Amino acid sequence: MNPPLSRRDVLRRLGFVAGMWWAARAEARDIPGDSVYQLRAQLTDQDGRSFELSSLRGQAVLVSMFYSSCEQVCPMIFETIRLTLLALPVADRERVRVMMISFDPARDSVAVLKATAEAHQCDARWALLRAEDAEVRRIAAVLGVQYRRLASGEFNHSSAIELLDTEGRIAARTGTLGAADPGFVKAVRKALSRQA
Repeated sequence: MNPPLSRRDVLRRLGFVAGMWWAARAEARDIPGDSVYQLRAQLTDQDGRSFELSSLRGQAVLVSMFYSSCEQVCPMIFETIRLTLLALPVADRERVRVMMISFDPARDSVAVLKATAEAHQCDARWALLRAEDAEVRRIAAVLGVQYRRLASGEFNHSSAIELLDTEGRIAARTGTLGAADPGFVKAVRKALSRQA
C-alpha cells in the first residue's frame, strides 16, 4: 500500500491536472467555431487506432461518407476522390489527406474498413473511419450528409465530397461523380496554396 500523499503532493497533482485542462480548453478555443474539428467524436481508423478529427488540422482534407457494402455510389465516391487527386500536380497530391467516414458502424468493423481500404488501393493519406451511430449522425449533420437505412439493410444517402481547409472549415463541395470536377480541383489547389 502506498503512503498517503502530503498536502503539497496533492496540490502539485491538482495543479498539473488543472494545467492540462486549461491547455485543452485553449486548444479548443483556437479552433474556429465553424470548423468540423470542433466535434469531439470518438473515431477509429482502418488500423484500429483512435482518430481525432483535429489531427488533420493544418492540412487540406477531402472528406466524404460511405458504407463498405455499397455496390454503386460509394465505389464511385472512392474513384472520384482518386481522380481528383490525380488531377493535381504530384507535389500537391502528396499534401492532401482523405477522410472517409462510414455511416454503417454495425457492419463496417475495423477489419471491413481495412479490407475496403485495400480493395480501393488507399495509401497512407487515406483514413477510413468508424464511430458509434450517435457520433456518425453528428458528423453527418455538420457535413450536410443525409442518409437512411432501408429495410434491405442498404442505405439511401447523399454523395457529396467536401474540401476542408487547414482549419477544418468546409471550403468547397462537389456532387460530381465519376470524374474530377474542375472547379473543385481549383478549390483544392487554392486551399493548398494557403497551407503552411
